[in-house]
Amino acid sequence: MGNYDDIINLPHHESKKHPKMPALDRAAQFMPFAALTGHNAAVTETARLTENKMELDETRKEELGERLQFIREQLWRKPQVSITYFVPDTKKDGGTYFTVTGAVRKIEEAGHQVIMENGTVIPMDDIYEIESTLLFDYSE
Repeated sequence: MGNYDDIINLPHHESKKHPKMPALDRAAQFMPFAALTGHNAAVTETARLTENKMELDETRKEELGERLQFIREQLWRKPQVSITYFVPDTKKDGGTYFTVTGAVRKIEEAGHQVIMENGTVIPMDDIYEIESTLLFDYSE
């Protein structure tokens, strides 16, 4: 004779005071608890590297201004250029340098920006380098 033979066949007790808990709520009691929600994302963000914006001296700024002026005069030729520019990071100090290559659609003095054929808008103050074979070919 076993220890529970006297109660094994009795019906399961149901409380008259407390309603039965829904199965979904009961299952939620046993779900894993994530105390560090978002921790991995924060660690990844902190580990992401950014660069500081390099400050240009006056000579370099003048050189870039001359190159932009030359490109402006040659827009009818749809000059192909490679422009390296700084894009500030939206989440932390610093940013990243990008290089876009293609034709310049327009140079806006009022907006102080260069607009490429592919739609990229580059603030002139963030330009670090402009390269093109056109820049060194002054013959028309």
